[in-house]
Amino acid sequence: MNKPFAPVDIVTFGCRLNAYESEVIRARAAEDGLSDAVVFNTCAVTAEAVRQARQAIRKARRERPDARLIVTGCAAQIDPQAFAGMAEVDLVLGNAEKSQAGAYLARPDGPRVRVNDIMSVRETAGHLIDGLKDRARAYVEVQNGCDHRCTFCIIPFGRGNSRSAAAGEVVEQVRRLRAEGYNEVVLTGVDVTSWGADLPGQPSLGQLVARILKLVPDLPRLRLSSIDAAEIDADLMRCLAEEPRLMPHLHLSLQAGDDMILKRMKRRHSRADALRLIEDVRAVRPDTAFGADLIAGFPTETEAMFENTLSLVEAAGLSYLHVFPFSPRPGTPAARMPPLARPVVKQRAERLRLAGDRALAAHLDTQIGRTVSALVERAGRARAEDFTEIAFDGPALPGQIVSLRMTGHDGRRAIGAGADG
Repeated sequence: MNKPFAPVDIVTFGCRLNAYESEVIRARAAEDGLSDAVVFNTCAVTAEAVRQARQAIRKARRERPDARLIVTGCAAQIDPQAFAGMAEVDLVLGNAEKSQAGAYLARPDGPRVRVNDIMSVRETAGHLIDGLKDRARAYVEVQNGCDHRCTFCIIPFGRGNSRSAAAGEVVEQVRRLRAEGYNEVVLTGVDVTSWGADLPGQPSLGQLVARILKLVPDLPRLRLSSIDAAEIDADLMRCLAEEPRLMPHLHLSLQAGDDMILKRMKRRHSRADALRLIEDVRAVRPDTAFGADLIAGFPTETEAMFENTLSLVEAAGLSYLHVFPFSPRPGTPAARMPPLARPVVKQRAERLRLAGDRALAAHLDTQIGRTVSALVERAGRARAEDFTEIAFDGPALPGQIVSLRMTGHDGRRAIGAGADG
């Protein structure tokens, strides 16, 4: 009697790019005929992310004792033996291997660990699919890897060096997504602003954005994911100034607001650089809202240094914060620096989060009375062009663009009504 087909589950940890690549994994696994399996696409940004992955693997083995458990992603790439040493794990795949045809074929006599040198990978476009799609918007991976070596970051060792998808392929992908009815496309990657540095002629991200908007003229909204404050080019600034279809929302990888800490992080911008960039963007696009990634409790951070980061939130007029308590990653220079006590790290992270709550409330105060164009994400929730979340009543399908008048807020999101309501 044939064994019935059993499902393949993909468990994703970490960033939007991982979620994108999980769709590639799903397609590859189906092509390879994989069944009765769980694939864990791991993250290595924090020790907590790795711990959660290991916990999920053990739980899956208890719940599905006969399933094949496969581990891939950044944590698997960086420390494959840690996962190979788990009795629950059947196969460990590297970040390059996870998207290759045949990766999920049954190989009874094959190696249990298939992880190659990620630094040798030069291509990123081979596994491009028609975008990661949720019901509201689609995401296009235009770049992978990172050439920079921030002292706290393990990701280059999981993703490899920066490599860009060809502009023509990106444009065709966006065109297909628009033809499927998507009103918003997000360009994503590990270090999006480095796009093009490895391509002939070294085109800039701004040139790619301009090309997409020109060649896909019926795309209503183009958005950028997190970008590096050190790398916004003149063409991108021009697009922000002149092209209303490029959304007025930038999420900056700032990490700190103190110059000494920024140097110890090996960041390429200063506090003044960040403030100048934000001022320059607002000069050409006053309605731009800014988010930022900030790390609390970096090694050697004094109270005065932390206060500089805390004060940056108000000085820069940030609206959205992603706060990360510092987590030492083995193999990084920061892991060898004098650490702060964990209670201090946690307390500073909480203070930053509270500052973020106040910043968001202040941003929402400025939205009251405005009528905005918003993309419906799900029933009763939408996002304005500047990424303000709006709660509203009324029928609207995910992905639809509606006009909403903002009448108030609850501290987390704006309250909206139909523009004619």
